[in-house]
Amino acid sequence: MASLRVALGFAKLPDGDLSDFGTTVSTKLENNSHFTTLPFPITRLKTEVAEFITAVANAAQGGTQLTAVKNAARDTVLESLRVLAAYVQSAGQNSLKIILSSGFEVNKTDRTRKPLDKPAITNIDNFASTQLMIGMTPIANARSYEVRTRVGSGDWKNAGVFTKARNVLIGDLTPGATYDVQSRAVGGTTGYSDWSDPVSHMAT
Repeated sequence: MASLRVALGFAKLPDGDLSDFGTTVSTKLENNSHFTTLPFPITRLKTEVAEFITAVANAAQGGTQLTAVKNAARDTVLESLRVLAAYVQSAGQNSLKIILSSGFEVNKTDRTRKPLDKPAITNIDNFASTQLMIGMTPIANARSYEVRTRVGSGDWKNAGVFTKARNVLIGDLTPGATYDVQSRAVGGTTGYSDWSDPVSHMAT
């Protein structure tokens, strides 16, 4: 089982959201039976949040000094939240339910390998002599698309790797030959998707 990590993204919250978050944490940690040995009395955080809310309101009136006071109050709240987050991380018993009961969130831990969807060739057009223009369905999380061709029952030949799914130009083809064309997505967590169903078209 992967270790749950308390999220520290609260440091990026806007002032109003941070004060709400601090209020939530102080409320949920107060008298929480899972967290009985807090590193400092929870009333301290309540006071710091209240002072921060006042500083935010004062700073809205403008002025460098009031803004500096607000920023200092914000830093104080953040420091206390970081200390509490470390404590919750240690005392949370790697339990999602217990950690969430503190008001803190956890980092996402879903690292499941998700295969890329198989693309489909939506159109093939003659672009110029010996060249075909191909369109494919875009695939989420694909970095690029690999295309291959074959004539009849011959071997598949790589036709290139392309960074887009539309207006893909492949060349060096034999006029009058009918080509089977396939594509696959490249990227994601599994490397490659399955090859698309082949589509046939005659080069000119």
